[in-house]
Amino acid sequence: MKLVSFERNGRAGFGAVIDGGVVDLGAALNGRHADLMALLAADALGEARTALADRAADFALDSVVLLPVIPAPGKIWCCGLNYGEHVRETNREITEQPTFFLRVADSQVGHGQAIVRPPESVQLDYEAEIAVIIGKPGRRIAEADVWDHIAGYSCYNDGSVRDWQRHTSQWGPGKNFWRTGGFGPWMVTTDQIPARTVMTLVTRLNGQEMQRATTEMMIHSIERQIAYVSTIAPLQAGDVIVTGTPGGVGARRTPPVWMKPGDVVEIEVDRVGVLRNTIADDA
Repeated sequence: MKLVSFERNGRAGFGAVIDGGVVDLGAALNGRHADLMALLAADALGEARTALADRAADFALDSVVLLPVIPAPGKIWCCGLNYGEHVRETNREITEQPTFFLRVADSQVGHGQAIVRPPESVQLDYEAEIAVIIGKPGRRIAEADVWDHIAGYSCYNDGSVRDWQRHTSQWGPGKNFWRTGGFGPWMVTTDQIPARTVMTLVTRLNGQEMQRATTEMMIHSIERQIAYVSTIAPLQAGDVIVTGTPGGVGARRTPPVWMKPGDVVEIEVDRVGVLRNTIADDA
């Protein structure tokens, strides 16, 4: 299934994308689940699949505003420096343990929405990443058991305000400006992407390819990342792990390439789809 969170006629909802349209799962499931995160928390993906059987779309996909796949996750764990080429271009060393930082929910926008450049900086950079959405809660999850806890995958643009990221040794400020990251367009459930599937990740800025990698190139695997962060705190349904960006970020190019108003940035994961956002100044 391709599952989305959306807004239509001023009302937030969630649904499944089929044949270029959206089935309103809130209505199809008679209001039993408030949103996509609640559906995951209730372990109700099977219920959703049953509701979709022989059901036509309720409205066209282009009639809704797509929200971040999970609009308000309890936790957004982001893995930094997780591809060798990116480690090298930042003049750092590979670490034995994964590097993590946290993002906040309102630093995100959905597919088709504008990522906003703050007036405090012009150094707005892209970072293509694969997002993992948790379905089954767990604490201290063993690497061998990780796949039982994943609900699905999405595309993520870990947009970064680079000079603010470098103000101190802590990356948080540059990673959490309002509406600087993209998350979408949808979550593809794990029945469509089996465990250990090799996925290809690409960034295009105004049609020009800027980044390309596969999950085989990760330093710390998805299994390792989930085992690590679930040791720190329990993972809950709807939590998101953003798994790292490959080399080719704008900050490390000569000259640097910063996203600017009017640009179009696309993050593609071959087994998921394309997350597309325009860039606009923060009014």
